[in-house]
Amino acid sequence: MKCLKNLLAAAVAALMTTQVQAAVSAEDAAKLGTSLTGIGAEMAGNADGSIPAYTGGMTTPPASFKAGDTMRPDPFVDEKPLLVIDSKNVDQYASLLTATTVELAKRFPTFRVNVYPSHRTVALPEKVVDNTLKNATGAKSLEGGLSIDNVLPGVPFPIPSSGSEAMWNHLLRYLGVSLSTKYDSWNVDSAGVATLATTGRSYMSYPIYEDMDKPIRGDDIFYQMKLYYTGPARRAGEAIMLKDSANPLAQPRKAWQYLPGQRRVKLAPNLAYDTPNPGTAGAGTYDDVFVFNGALDRFDWKLIGKQEMIVPYNTYKLTYAQDAKQLTTPNHLAPDYVRWEKHRVWVVEGTVKEGARHIYHKRRFYIDEDSWIALASDQYDSSGKLYRGSFAFLTQSYDKQAPDTSPFVIYDLVGGSYNINGVVGPYGGIKYGEPLSKVQWAPDALAGAGIR
Repeated sequence: MKCLKNLLAAAVAALMTTQVQAAVSAEDAAKLGTSLTGIGAEMAGNADGSIPAYTGGMTTPPASFKAGDTMRPDPFVDEKPLLVIDSKNVDQYASLLTATTVELAKRFPTFRVNVYPSHRTVALPEKVVDNTLKNATGAKSLEGGLSIDNVLPGVPFPIPSSGSEAMWNHLLRYLGVSLSTKYDSWNVDSAGVATLATTGRSYMSYPIYEDMDKPIRGDDIFYQMKLYYTGPARRAGEAIMLKDSANPLAQPRKAWQYLPGQRRVKLAPNLAYDTPNPGTAGAGTYDDVFVFNGALDRFDWKLIGKQEMIVPYNTYKLTYAQDAKQLTTPNHLAPDYVRWEKHRVWVVEGTVKEGARHIYHKRRFYIDEDSWIALASDQYDSSGKLYRGSFAFLTQSYDKQAPDTSPFVIYDLVGGSYNINGVVGPYGGIKYGEPLSKVQWAPDALAGAGIR
């Protein structure tokens, strides 16, 4: 009898680790393109009109845009704030703000949230939207939500039923097929001193979007990035490469690093999870990049639901700022460069699994309904204290039908420092191009480009 019980327990455990999440019903999927947008956002505006109805996003560049340019003018440059939130009135609006936003407002009298009219500017290619409809009934969530299968290039789960599905939507968000940018990363310490952390060239690719008719399966790589550091002098010549797969349990993140002093490319499996990111002076981890990236397996994920929030949005002034030092005021980013709007977001909470290790005990993410991009997060330590918080700065590349969040900021609320990464304005903005060749994505290619 005891042996039988053990066999049954093993069978149940095996079933739990390989279980397949059922797709949504055809009836629910039929809402896409009617009451819901093609990727699952609510088509209608909100009750008081502060969030408008979705009308297709911004697909026509403003008159000030020059065709072929990579510096995209702000289409809302003449708008004025409808509301300013600061330390005096933050409690009145706390339910619409992340915990990090509230903490910054209460802690620093110079911090303020300039709330502008909301514009639902996100627009995606037609094929991405068409594939999303197919994914609604065909995409599979495996291993208790930790891996995916049979996902066509698009949003995997436009009507999510779990926190892990919503997080996969963020991980596979459409940002274009291939992007390259030169950028700066700046650290601002607790004394308010801004220091250049890195200057680098970034190449980011989503192989899933190279063949729009091919579903991603198993060990397929869906995301890859390589960075070449050109400054400051102490980091010049370094390079790293990362690749993430659709089944990170079977094929964990592959990472390589080139250090000029060693003159060789070596595997670097520690460039993941909560390993401190040296480019942030300790303010963030590798899985804090772009608010969240990497595998989901160290947390249990809960879908809290959707709510209206005031978040950074249409931040053209910040994204395309040509003088990075003007962004980095003591304690927080310069408020006049950050545009905030009210939007609906999916709220997802991750709690560290029993027996797993991570410096964050709990994380809460706020994912934009129109793009599935995580726009903000709150991170808590094991005592339940707010530890860090992040924000991504969304703009629509209206000439490319792609949203972008190249710049993102991480606030260390314990250390009193912050880091802003992906400052592309001084170097000509965001560039889209053809994917790099397979040879260029080979680890050995890092060595040649990483020489000082």
